[in-house]
Amino acid sequence: MQVLDQAAVVQYEWCGVRVVGARGSYDSSSVTPLTDALATAARECSRVVLDASGVTFADSALLNLLILTRQATDLRVAAPTRQLRRLLQLTGVDTVLKTRETVEEAAAC
Repeated sequence: MQVLDQAAVVQYEWCGVRVVGARGSYDSSSVTPLTDALATAARECSRVVLDASGVTFADSALLNLLILTRQATDLRVAAPTRQLRRLLQLTGVDTVLKTRETVEEAAAC
């Protein structure tokens, strides 16, 4: 049995933009802290960047969260990992979300 990385969330400001950093594995049992962080950020800021560079696993729970957050604010996904980028491409969500290579690029757009 493989144990996936425990999910963790950090938040900070970068050039006037709220950045939410996601680390670890996100599925229906671990997505709640990220849901709370993105909901708070969306209420408080017109632009939110998700730093996805530390996401080790993502499924439909994270995908759904990203779509819902995009409806609430100008969400940009920075540095998505290979697995997350593939999930976005396979589902077509990459055509809806703004993805950038770095937090700096996502914040500047």
